[in-house]
Amino acid sequence: MMSSSVFLSDINTSWSLFLDRDGVINQRIYDGYATKVEEFIIMDKVQEAFKIFRTKFGKIFVVTNQQGIGKGIMTESQLTVVHAYMLHELKQIDKVYYSPYLASDNHPFRKPNIGMALQAKKDFPEINFRKSIMVGDAYTDILFGQNAEMKTVFIGNEINNIKADIYADSLYEFAKMLLL
Repeated sequence: MMSSSVFLSDINTSWSLFLDRDGVINQRIYDGYATKVEEFIIMDKVQEAFKIFRTKFGKIFVVTNQQGIGKGIMTESQLTVVHAYMLHELKQIDKVYYSPYLASDNHPFRKPNIGMALQAKKDFPEINFRKSIMVGDAYTDILFGQNAEMKTVFIGNEINNIKADIYADSLYEFAKMLLL
């Protein structure tokens, strides 16, 4: 784990937090997609983490690749219902951005490309990527953050080829670091 105190103590409400969804906020469905609310299981202590985040960050966004739409496994209206549930449960989220495109499309909106970050900056001009943190559980999440010049937090077991600024076992574990 790299020293987190280098920038964590600098965080205030001028900072923005970008979060991946699957595997960070809700339990990842391996080789599948949360196509309905019953399948969207919020992970332990995520709500507590969000309460901490809201005291530390000015803006909180979810950025998520959802190629299940591109594959025809789910519809955008199904995703809208799932996201409405997430927004109801985690009231602190300012906006959700998603990419329905297939990985093979290499669309600018699909992570690790930064289209969702650029759209967030367009929607919220006060965002400063150098005062933003991207939290994710996949290599593409960390690359997305790095490509946008954000700080990065990797959630999960440390993986050698993923070079993040901070490693944490869970979203709540990262949130607790902000209180030190």
